[in-house]
Amino acid sequence: MSALSLQTEFLPLELANVKQCAADMKDRGYRYVQMLAVNTDDGLDLQYAYMQGADLKIYTIKGVKKGTKVPSVTDIFLEAFVFENEAHDLFGAEIEGIAIDFGGKFYHVAQSEPMTVISPAQKAAREKAEKLAAAKAAKEKGAGTADDMEAKLAGMDPEKAAKVRAAMEAKAKKQAAEAEAAKADKIANLDPEKAAKLKAAMEAKAAREAAKKEQADSAAKPVATDQKEGE
Repeated sequence: MSALSLQTEFLPLELANVKQCAADMKDRGYRYVQMLAVNTDDGLDLQYAYMQGADLKIYTIKGVKKGTKVPSVTDIFLEAFVFENEAHDLFGAEIEGIAIDFGGKFYHVAQSEPMTVISPAQKAAREKAEKLAAAKAAKEKGAGTADDMEAKLAGMDPEKAAKVRAAMEAKAKKQAAEAEAAKADKIANLDPEKAAKLKAAMEAKAAREAAKKEQADSAAKPVATDQKEGE
C-alpha cells in the first residue's frame, strides 16, 4: 500500500475575495481545513487551507491591519467558526458575521489578544523601523519639494527668483543656527566626558558630510582641457 503524497500549493489572496474563494473551493469539492493567523510586523497574516484528496491549497492574506473587517466564511463552511473565534480571541482579528460567535469568550485568557503581545526588544525594534521609514519618506518628500521649487524659480522673473532664493537661504541659515544652538544646549547639560564624546562624534559627522559635498561638487564640474578642437 503506497503512502499518500501531499501536493501543497501556496497562493496569494485579497481580503475582498475571501468569501468568493471559499465558495469556489466548495463548488470544486474541497473541504475546509483551517484558518491560521500569524502576527507579523506588517499586521496579521491569515492563511485559509482547503483540501481535496492529496491536494492542499493554502491561500494567504498579508498584513491585515488592526481594525480591518474580515468577512466570515461560516455561511459556506460552518466548521470555520472554531478558527474564526480563535483568531478573534487570540489575535484580535475583527471577523464579521461568524455563524456561531462566542463574542470574545471562546477562550478564557488572562490577557486580551495574547498572541499579539511582543517583548520590549521587539517593540523597540518596530518603533525604530517605523521612525527610519518615516525619516526616509520625509527626506524623499523634501527632495521632491526642493526640485519643485527650483522648477518654479526657473520660470520666474530673474530678479524675483533671486529674491526668493535669498529668502530661502536666509531661512535655511536661521534654522541651521537654531539647530546648532539646541545642540550646544544639549551638550552643556551633559556630563563633561559624555559631552566631549558627543561633540567629537558631531564634528566627525560634519566632516564626512562636508567631504561628500565637496566630492559631489567636484564631480559636477566640467573637466577643464587645454587641447584645442581638432588636436
